[in-house]
Amino acid sequence: MIALRPARPDDAAAIAAIYAPYVVTGTVSFETEAPDARTMRNRMAASDGLYPWIVATNGEADGDGVLGYAYATKFRERPAYRYVVETSIYVAGAVQGQGVGRLLYRSLIDTLRAQGFVQAVSVLALPNDYSITLHETTGFRRAGVLREMGFKQGRWVDVGFWQCELTDATIPPAEPKKFSDVGLVQRG
Repeated sequence: MIALRPARPDDAAAIAAIYAPYVVTGTVSFETEAPDARTMRNRMAASDGLYPWIVATNGEADGDGVLGYAYATKFRERPAYRYVVETSIYVAGAVQGQGVGRLLYRSLIDTLRAQGFVQAVSVLALPNDYSITLHETTGFRRAGVLREMGFKQGRWVDVGFWQCELTDATIPPAEPKKFSDVGLVQRG
């Protein structure tokens, strides 16, 4: 049974372990050195209660093993962007294609909607058919491509932007609520 819950600081080592292969062996991440548990814990803390970090676990009381994680961060630094988030998701290789990513991302998107964010943007290294399919089945649509944006693994890599409208853009917009106030939203 897969269970979803907000990530906790003690999940940082498992999150780092899931992320490391994406950094070390491919071009999905543009980082060149895999961050350790302390770095992941700091990234989680930097969300300051506003941006969600969600984990999928195996749901077993004795193991509670993390199978994947999804999170949102600030899209850009300028204040006018505060209604928009950038989203990311990573699933352990052993469970890819088993629906873990879809569960995680749907919950993340539903949570961001409940918080009142207006748009979600995801930046994908291309080509990446698996991630494109995941994003498009969870409500994202292709917004554009930037050519040769990162050099990794001996080649130039394009990035694609996928965008998901979360709520109507009202005038004036309401300030997004903190994740710590809204909590995790899951479909029933």
